[in-house]
Amino acid sequence: MPQLTSLRLRLLFNHSPPLSPLKPLSLTPLLPKGKKFAPRRSFSLSTVLSSSSRRHRNFPPQLNLNSRGKSSLGERKKADKGLTMEESESVGFNRKRAEGRDKNDRPKLLQKKVRKLNPVNTICYVQILGTGMDTQDTTPSVLLFFDKQRFIFNAGEGLQRFCTEHKIKLSKIDHIFLSRVCSETAGGLPGLLLTLAGIGDVGMLVNIWGPSDLQLLVDAMKSFIPNAAMIEARKFGPSSDSEGTALPDPKKYSQPIELVDDEVVKISAILLRPSCSTNCDFTSSEHGMGGGSIHFQELRGTNGKNGTAAKPGDLSVVYVCELPEIQGKFDPEKAKDLGLRRGPKYRELQLNKSVKSDRFDIMVHPSDVMEPSVPGPIILIVDCPTTSHLQNLLTVGSLSTYYTDLVDNPSGSSRTVTCIIHLSPSSVTSTPNYQRWMRKFGSVQHIMAGHEPKNAEIPILKSSARIAARLNYLCPQLFPASGFWSFQCINSLANFSNSPSEVCVSEKEAMTRLPHLQDQKCISAENLLKFHLRPLASLGLDRACVPSSTSHREIIDELLKEIPEIVDAQQQVRQCWDDSAKCRKDNISESNDKSNVVTEEPWLSDNELPSCLENIKREDMEIVLLGTGSSQPSKYRNVSCVYINLFSKGSLLFDCGEGTLGQLKRRLGVEDADNAVRNLRCIWISHIHADHHTGLARILALRRDLLKEVPHEPLLVIGPGQLKRFLDAYQKLEDLDMQFLDCRHTTQVALDEFESSLEFNGKQSSPRSPADSVHTGMRTESGIDATLFAKGSPMQSFYKRPGSPVGHAVAFPILKKLKRVLHEAGLEALISFPVVHCPQAFGVVLQASERINSVGKLIPGWKIVYSGDTRPCPNLIEASRGATILIHEATFDDGMADEAVARNHSTTKEAIEVGDAAGVYRIILTHFSQRYPKIPVFDETHMHKTCIGFDMMSINMADLPVLPKVLPYLKLLFRNEMVVDELDAVDAVGASAP
Repeated sequence: MPQLTSLRLRLLFNHSPPLSPLKPLSLTPLLPKGKKFAPRRSFSLSTVLSSSSRRHRNFPPQLNLNSRGKSSLGERKKADKGLTMEESESVGFNRKRAEGRDKNDRPKLLQKKVRKLNPVNTICYVQILGTGMDTQDTTPSVLLFFDKQRFIFNAGEGLQRFCTEHKIKLSKIDHIFLSRVCSETAGGLPGLLLTLAGIGDVGMLVNIWGPSDLQLLVDAMKSFIPNAAMIEARKFGPSSDSEGTALPDPKKYSQPIELVDDEVVKISAILLRPSCSTNCDFTSSEHGMGGGSIHFQELRGTNGKNGTAAKPGDLSVVYVCELPEIQGKFDPEKAKDLGLRRGPKYRELQLNKSVKSDRFDIMVHPSDVMEPSVPGPIILIVDCPTTSHLQNLLTVGSLSTYYTDLVDNPSGSSRTVTCIIHLSPSSVTSTPNYQRWMRKFGSVQHIMAGHEPKNAEIPILKSSARIAARLNYLCPQLFPASGFWSFQCINSLANFSNSPSEVCVSEKEAMTRLPHLQDQKCISAENLLKFHLRPLASLGLDRACVPSSTSHREIIDELLKEIPEIVDAQQQVRQCWDDSAKCRKDNISESNDKSNVVTEEPWLSDNELPSCLENIKREDMEIVLLGTGSSQPSKYRNVSCVYINLFSKGSLLFDCGEGTLGQLKRRLGVEDADNAVRNLRCIWISHIHADHHTGLARILALRRDLLKEVPHEPLLVIGPGQLKRFLDAYQKLEDLDMQFLDCRHTTQVALDEFESSLEFNGKQSSPRSPADSVHTGMRTESGIDATLFAKGSPMQSFYKRPGSPVGHAVAFPILKKLKRVLHEAGLEALISFPVVHCPQAFGVVLQASERINSVGKLIPGWKIVYSGDTRPCPNLIEASRGATILIHEATFDDGMADEAVARNHSTTKEAIEVGDAAGVYRIILTHFSQRYPKIPVFDETHMHKTCIGFDMMSINMADLPVLPKVLPYLKLLFRNEMVVDELDAVDAVGASAP
């Protein structure tokens, strides 16, 4: 049996030089003439947080953002260790964070958990964690629970958000096992590791197990996981590479691989392969990574020749979890009859040692006085992803000891399996061969956890679904009904016990879809379904934790009881849309009637309709906010993603945080979301932080599968250079079918150079280096040199350095493709610009083409600007000049300006001031700190053209005139909500860990 050694991997990276140096933004021109910022008193973090929980907040009349605030971070602790802030008549920012040199990102010595285990007095069960069960975008996870240990099998996207929703403590996780290494099973792993590393002062360490391809995933994660993260990564099985290697002979590698063996459980892995090859043997290899050493046991062909090529990601795993047997009870009466006196010899017998009788000349053996031992339960977790893997599953000899049929188990030494959890898809489990294999285990309990159609009807994240239903009631124009949540269907499910004939997916229908249910002990998995293993008295299924279904009607009835005025508010919102439809050019002032539920602000009629919205149609463009939270997912807000829906002309994504695909399916429905992925034109990523791009691989992998049999082009992905390193490394694991373009090549200067090359070189040769042009002193249209610091500083722009001719040569044909793709989508340009947040952070401008109306009038195209993560800066203001919509991050409320400076984010007021300075028509705020789980803190006096973003919010271009009018009604909807810092909840989880 191969031996395994552990890997301690410290992910240390050297970030590339920053891409976006910008001069600090002076706020003086944004204020009324002659007015200056007034000094303010310092606020401690605890004061700010406590004050933010109050419904009515009194902010300082004028926040002096120029001052060097004493935040709760390093500055307040020690001045010499503090953060250098740029100030003096300008918006401050964290210089070292922008340069990638923030001392707060130093590596932690992560804490390895030490558990005191008791194999007898322990509670144990397996539980289905239903990630992806409703949206069918990722594999569900399985929790093996002990009162002192936790094991999770698979970590698909949304696992962290799921655990937050259902109060599953992440800090208790000891091991994560992957049944395959791909985006479907491991998409949530980066975010989960980052959260665990951030718990407490020292962070938590977790062991990651997977087949040999795990190394490729770890290599890819090194490109963006900060140096504070450390993991124990352990791989097993034969190695493979992106060029293909020989798969080993199954006969030579068919025995279970022992992974964990302690007092409470033994976990082994059995590998499944889609094909096999000839002779192989074991060789040991050592790989150095990021300052740590990896000791892996690998398989190589003995003759050095490759057989059938193995693609990375082909290996799948069957995990065998065996609990130790429980020793039988000691019978003192039998011991007495055999001549033993009460005393130490009783203990010896219970320790399985023979003793001599005190009265008779005989030896007393444990079997003479002990009841028979109770065999420990055995759990199998099976992931057989394709029928090609099924061929191997049917012939795995090491599973024969668990078969009850003597034909399949000639030795007769059967070990009874208690429960089998099938992660295999229904396309495999419904085949006759798979069903015959299931019957070999006898009367074992089968739980089918693949993508079952019945689970698509019930939302797994009920908290966010409840908020979505309430928002839909108030304003269905901005919050359409969820695509996957069929309220009629859920209502039927809720009444299943009373009206079984009305259930959307009845038990009879399920039996028809899965014929093996009819003659076996087999059920479909449900979210949070448990199967108890210990104590023995509780052995079996437990549905007590399965969430009850909630109908749309029940949610609305609850809302009407809680806020009776919401009925009138809904009618007034509807009237706003009716008035806007009658006269789109004029914002009609609503009367300030005291009988109204909500008093409208006088500024709602101040904005004139921009010419680009003249005769706009609903099918022209729509913005869907798929994620409006920052840092990590929460119950109510997912991490960053903006979906630009151009309807028949395709779509784009701005940022792609973890869970983006699931959010898209919640908004559009499973089938329509698949169509949206097929029709993607481009994905643009602002920077390398995990909450902005870790959903990218899952989207690209799905698109690859959907278009596998259809002629198509690779999808364009535009992002910072660091992202290319991740994608290049990840594509060794699975093909993503994409083309990468660095954001540097889509800046205005670079695009101008590209257009010049097309004109002067007849579209044949590559453009001159845009870096060379900027290096000679080119400036932006406003005349502001695109630099934050003096020449030669670490923050000096990447594109101010001489570019690589090879890199520009590669970019040239991709730029031509981008131009064509934009033209086909009715777009004029996509322009990236550097912002102040971290090295290589960008914002983006999306400009629509001009159009001609029905009478032949030329109408200018609309313009959208997305800020990414940033402090207020000149480049952002310049790029936003005359924009129709500015989507701006507003991570912190106005009372946390110090925190915003330290982390290079923006406050609500700062985001609005940027929009005002640039003269934009509408501002959409997003990327809120998760300390504001439902609605952020804001001062309504600044909201004259602004909208607060929510997950699943759909903003049609035709609705922009009425958009700010909805804000007072949203305040009414959330009037009883208190601000809760969910980040504190995460810290509390860490603090509760033993």
